[in-house]
Amino acid sequence: MKLLNTLKNFSHTHPDTLVYLSPTEEITYGELWRQSEQVAAFLLKLNNEKHIPVIVYGHMDASTIGSFLGCVKAGISYIPIDTSIPFERIAKIIASSQAEWVINASGQELAVNNFSVSVANYDKILADQVSDVPVDQSNWVSGEENFYIIYTSGSTGNPKGVQISANNLQSFVNWMVEDFPIKENLRFLNQAPYSFDLSVMDLYPALACGGTIFAITKEMIAKPKLLFEALEKSRTQVWTSTPSFVQMCLMDPSFTDKLLPELRVFLFCGEILPVAICRQLMNRFSNARIFNTYGPTEATVAVTSIEVTAELLETYSNLPIGKPKGDTKILLVDENGLAVDHGEKGEMIIVGPSVSKGYLGQQELTEKNFFHYEGEQAYRTGDAAYIDQDGLIFYKGRIDFQIKLHGYRMELEEIECHIANCKYVKSAAVIPVYQNDKIDYLLAAIIPTNHDFEKEYQLTSAIKKELSAFLPAYMIPRKFSYYEDLPLTPNGKMDRNKCKEMVHQ
Repeated sequence: MKLLNTLKNFSHTHPDTLVYLSPTEEITYGELWRQSEQVAAFLLKLNNEKHIPVIVYGHMDASTIGSFLGCVKAGISYIPIDTSIPFERIAKIIASSQAEWVINASGQELAVNNFSVSVANYDKILADQVSDVPVDQSNWVSGEENFYIIYTSGSTGNPKGVQISANNLQSFVNWMVEDFPIKENLRFLNQAPYSFDLSVMDLYPALACGGTIFAITKEMIAKPKLLFEALEKSRTQVWTSTPSFVQMCLMDPSFTDKLLPELRVFLFCGEILPVAICRQLMNRFSNARIFNTYGPTEATVAVTSIEVTAELLETYSNLPIGKPKGDTKILLVDENGLAVDHGEKGEMIIVGPSVSKGYLGQQELTEKNFFHYEGEQAYRTGDAAYIDQDGLIFYKGRIDFQIKLHGYRMELEEIECHIANCKYVKSAAVIPVYQNDKIDYLLAAIIPTNHDFEKEYQLTSAIKKELSAFLPAYMIPRKFSYYEDLPLTPNGKMDRNKCKEMVHQ
């Protein structure tokens, strides 16, 4: 595989270059390559002839990356599980994947007495392995073999294992390195845990171009003071995160180019990117470029992009997600699977080499969502969008995020997007409030900007007045609640479930 060969060559020619950095540890390319060789040698001794995937349990540590690379060098895909994931969900992932081994890269005790798996501690693998014989490249994962499997939430409550092959990942990495201003030896921010595929956007492009990964830990996110102290020392040049995470950072006035003077690229994925966030970033980081991207886990992180410029912000109140990468097509179809006209809303179908082969061990679900189109793999996203006359794609929310309120069908994300664009709003979540299993009204949970209103009802009135220019009356929430912050998931996205709990207290 090209990615592994590139990494091998760089590790041999630049062994002392830092590959990973956090406030508690750092590791060079040479050392990471050596450690991953030890892990691969350990796994090859297990005679895993069926190539059953191995679970890697850890947080955003160098040992977790070493475990990933060790797995794929041994010809085995890995399943990343972050230490924040509840044991009940881990049990479901073990049952679904039929994994037999867990590499514990967390440095913590992992009690799996009730699980039918064996555990190998990363530190013990390194201590016990003394072989200096490199793992033969013929063992490496390649082609259509699975490189990693990421478990995402399923509508039934059971997680789904998305299989990403070496070819899928290579298609994504090629695009990142060729189409974005990501060159050699840059320092990449790693905000997302490795069990969330946004992390792939910084991890593998960094490894492909000799970059350094600067990891943000759970402790930093819990304590903003620690986060900002770490950022100041990080020398970050490429910032990858969800919009919600950068929104949280922007709440601190010190989040400017004085804190991060070398920052040159913002890459956003995972959520709708509001215009207001982009305006703030342009004001505070005048030398940085901003890119909006879109893509589901099933198509390897992201498949569309656009650079957000001042002109784009003047032209659109809701930002486009751009155009597809060169090797990918995006089709828009109606409920009957027929192509819609330009400007009409339809479901996005992604076609191309970064589309997954499907869900591990779930044939029925795979056949429902994946198919072949003109000889290429295709995926039904469940995301609505339209394409304008310039060929730009505009995301219009989840088809299954549609709700019906008083007979009207509407998209919650569309309402959230308009509220977030109001001048008095920093961030917002729209929550349906139920009465007797039926939606009674919508509530907007809002982090407001600084304002001069004495009473909350005056602020609400001003926001509603702004919204009335864009939304019909039936789409404007009935109630507005105001908060200093809104909860995020460990992945850095808005935590809708916790928002519901918060407003119902």
